Amino acid sequence: MTPSILLSFLLGYFTLLIGVAYFTSRNASDNASFFIANRNSKWYLVAFGMIGTALSGVTFISVPGAVGKSEFAYFQFVLGSAAGFIVVATVLLPLYYRMNLISIYTYLEKRLGTYSYKTGAVIFLISRTIGSSFRLYLVAIVLQKFIFDPWNVPFWLTIVLCLVLIWIYTHKGGLKTIIITDTLQTVFLLLSVVLSIVFIAKSLNLDLAGTFEAVKNSSYSKIFFWEDFMTSKSHFLKQFLGGAFVTIAMVGLDQDLMQKNLSMKNIGEAQKNMFTFTGVFIVMNIFFLSVGALLYLYAAKNGIVVADLKTPDHLYPEIALNHLNIIPGIIFMLGLTAATFATTDSALTALTTSFCMDFLHFDKKENQNDPKLVTQRHWVHIGFSFVMIAVILIFKAINDDSVVNSIFTVAGYTYGPLLGLFAFGMLTKKAVEDKLVPYLCIASPVLCLIINTHSVKWFGYTMGFELILLNGLITFLLLWVTGKYTEDQTKF
Repeated sequence: MTPSILLSFLLGYFTLLIGVAYFTSRNASDNASFFIANRNSKWYLVAFGMIGTALSGVTFISVPGAVGKSEFAYFQFVLGSAAGFIVVATVLLPLYYRMNLISIYTYLEKRLGTYSYKTGAVIFLISRTIGSSFRLYLVAIVLQKFIFDPWNVPFWLTIVLCLVLIWIYTHKGGLKTIIITDTLQTVFLLLSVVLSIVFIAKSLNLDLAGTFEAVKNSSYSKIFFWEDFMTSKSHFLKQFLGGAFVTIAMVGLDQDLMQKNLSMKNIGEAQKNMFTFTGVFIVMNIFFLSVGALLYLYAAKNGIVVADLKTPDHLYPEIALNHLNIIPGIIFMLGLTAATFATTDSALTALTTSFCMDFLHFDKKENQNDPKLVTQRHWVHIGFSFVMIAVILIFKAINDDSVVNSIFTVAGYTYGPLLGLFAFGMLTKKAVEDKLVPYLCIASPVLCLIINTHSVKWFGYTMGFELILLNGLITFLLLWVTGKYTEDQTKF
């Protein structure tokens, strides 16, 4: 795979997306199109396109890479996620539609107060900026190594190029454009995963039935883990509960994915979208895990020492780009690029929407499509692009994978307070001490960090994904202890 071939592919890919953006935004580039696609999205397009948003480049690389160490234990998390998606569809979406929300954090203002509302919005802005920057950073490293390093292009310019291209095809149409481009990118993602299985199986001289048997009979296919509840992160209950509550918090309480659901005509279509998306999500993750098993079988057969790689995450790109022929290499880059940019473009639009609604209060303006507000939205969109560039360059300056992974883990801590805030609002009739809420939402992750750091020593217990449940519970309890009942308090 020469850098010229990969660069030509990348430019051709973005040319296609820019062409889609031109046709979707030429007759509608106002704020209503950008924020909620005029509430006229087709549920089946959103359901399909959300796969590309939910499965980032990190998932594309890391899930197959992790199979060598944890086998198919991740599928327990996927099953929990499916349960979480059902809760989002049956509990949260009816609430959002009943209140006719554009920014989901407006609920916190109406139920708990202004400080609670701003706290929830800030949590989202910080978490999504860090998470999306990190995902783009990991993929930019791959692009840098295989495309731009041979031409001595600096890393910062690679990042700027990626975000400029994303800005070009999203700045006018926003969500209306992204629903179409995400659908297209999900097609590429599905094609990439399926063809990766085909090409790796072919290189192992396996037919369809043989591939299934090879994966099933390999040492990597164990799914359910019931032993060592106290010390193992792979125990079914930890993975399942973690998957359910991570999904409720990071999907149902996240403006990014919910914004697409709120772009449909009614709650019925939004729920059909979520149920369909859940089924496709499960199948896609089975494919990713199968790719992982086949990669390790291929490595064993061809003398590739995984331990020699910097991280197991590098196994997929190593085999696809250096050991298979040009077609599988292009297929891999197609899937990786689609997964990453479907996530990043969606995140930029959601960040812009949240800031415009939650801090500039576009929803309270007499005419949201005023040309001055459209211009202001453009500047917010540009501003978040620069913020993401800065965050990615900070990751690069740290240049330590363990530290970067810690930063990404810390970003997950912030969703716990969101879980606690929404649960408190929906499950109780109490009012909060609104001005205290920002401090409580800082205290909760700090307490969780302390507990997580010392849980083995204190309790002989190893925390896994269920940490977010503890985080939300602590936030809920802090709100309960400091809250109070009022005669006019309304339960939404």
